[in-house]
Amino acid sequence: MEKTTSGLSRKNYLLSITVIGILFFIFGFVTWLNGALIPFLRTACELSDVAAYLVTFAFYISYFVMAIPSSKIIERFGFRNGMTIGLSVMSIGALLFIPAALSRSYSLFLTGLFVLGTGLALLQTAVNPYVTILGPIESAAKRISIMGICNKIAGVLAPILLASFLLKDAEAIKIKLAELTDVAQRTLLLDELAQRMIMPYLFMTIFLALMVVIVRFAKLPEVSPEEESFNSNAASHPSIFKHRNLILGVIALFFYVGVEVIAGDTIIRYGESLNIAMSSAKYFTSLMLIFMVIGYFIGVALIPRIISQKNALAVCAVLGLIFTLAAVLVPAQLIVYIPFIDLVSFSPVTLTIPYTVLFVALLGLANSLVWPAIWPLALNGAGKYTKIGSAFLIMAIAGGATLPLVYGWLTQVLHNTQQAYWIAIPCYLVILFYALSGYKLKKV
Repeated sequence: MEKTTSGLSRKNYLLSITVIGILFFIFGFVTWLNGALIPFLRTACELSDVAAYLVTFAFYISYFVMAIPSSKIIERFGFRNGMTIGLSVMSIGALLFIPAALSRSYSLFLTGLFVLGTGLALLQTAVNPYVTILGPIESAAKRISIMGICNKIAGVLAPILLASFLLKDAEAIKIKLAELTDVAQRTLLLDELAQRMIMPYLFMTIFLALMVVIVRFAKLPEVSPEEESFNSNAASHPSIFKHRNLILGVIALFFYVGVEVIAGDTIIRYGESLNIAMSSAKYFTSLMLIFMVIGYFIGVALIPRIISQKNALAVCAVLGLIFTLAAVLVPAQLIVYIPFIDLVSFSPVTLTIPYTVLFVALLGLANSLVWPAIWPLALNGAGKYTKIGSAFLIMAIAGGATLPLVYGWLTQVLHNTQQAYWIAIPCYLVILFYALSGYKLKKV
């Protein structure tokens, strides 16, 4: 039977890639719901901007807290069982949203987000290295780009679906809340608004439980990283901290995830702050992710045949610097009208987008190949440290917890949501350094 370069039969390889693609779809769907959750919970739980960005903190800090325990679970139970456990934990997190909605408890919403993130941390600690080592290291970025397409297509759909359900008649509700003086009536309206969360998260719980069954019985092959195509110099490096490219990769990934979450999860609220109606603003996260999907297709077509992983990373960093400068320098009053197709109803809509918001959305294109490129560059040479190295890289997702809070703090300090995007400049400079020098295999 024909075998792949990783020693798997063609049948097992295709089965593995298909199941992993579904899991990446789940990553994207759950992760990019936050863009719609932030403005919704800001209204339903009557929050400030900084408090609303605790949504991203609770979700992404779980990666930092749980990454090392996740790696130990995977070492003990293997990649496949690790995926099953991760999906089970995610289903519990989704289920917590139901009592949170019934009680309109922001702390319980944040707990549910933390548990969801915990499951995703375990799932990603298993899945990212798994897809990386299924084939040759030279084409790892291409495989991860294919997975990224699944991830970001889900991400495009998720905020539109959730926003269409949660944020319908958002302007009318805000006007009504502003007019209500009776505390009991106001509380009743906010309670009814919060309970809109019940059905979507009940469906999510059921779907995740079904995925537990599918992964459990799919008979995915176990793959050992020590036997794969990584250029292992672990023998000469007695400590993981001697792997310069891995440690710097963790730092670069921290800043990348931070700037990606800033772009995707603040853009709806940013449009709102510029007095753009929610009927247009609810599509902004999806627009950013569409640009990211375009970038992934470019990666699949060009890596590694035409452009190397490190050069693709450098191009992305430069584009990020250019788009960020444009986003903060272009006058917020300049508007463009873009025809768009609602991917849920397939009806045509016309989006009202300030040019500055469009440049924030274009950060999706700049960000598209950063994650696929950093993972193989960072894990190159890790050998026996691949699993713990993957956990370190997952911990770097904590950038998505901390940097959006810094963005929210800057909006208050500067009294300007546009100028707060200056925070993205140092992030892309760190990524550019890694692409030009940090990826190199050197002793520390």
